[in-house]
Amino acid sequence: MGKIESEQPVDGEVSIKEEPSELTYEEKIANCNVIAKPMASKKLAKKVYKLIKKAVKHKTYIRCGLKDVQTRIRKGETGIVVFAGDVSPLDIMCHLPAVCEEKNIPYVYIPSRKDLGGAMGVKRGCLTVLIRPHDEYTDSFNELKEELDLLGIAL
Repeated sequence: MGKIESEQPVDGEVSIKEEPSELTYEEKIANCNVIAKPMASKKLAKKVYKLIKKAVKHKTYIRCGLKDVQTRIRKGETGIVVFAGDVSPLDIMCHLPAVCEEKNIPYVYIPSRKDLGGAMGVKRGCLTVLIRPHDEYTDSFNELKEELDLLGIAL
């Protein structure tokens, strides 16, 4: 991320060390769970992140966190559900994709929960996000929903 100068200069020169950079998309996918399907492609993941950034501006149109999303889905709210693929332990959220399929709610997995939290503007990671439709971002919401329908669910 940044450069760190060493404290011991050698012959008047300052040596610079690089910090380890962020993982690539392929490395993040390698860290995902077995059930993380359908996984969003890199391009689709960017669209999801942009939609989340738009939805965060409207307080009640985005639900984050496992417990909140689970209760809202069971109460009948609809939209697009985004799951993080690197959740551990897996048992805490493995039932939610089945609930989404029963209620005909499109869902997709994203490789990293830190990226999901970062898209919301939070420093912590987030396991699940429910994005509800709003007039301001209707076009991008519908476009993403159509792509998720084409993505399909592998059984």
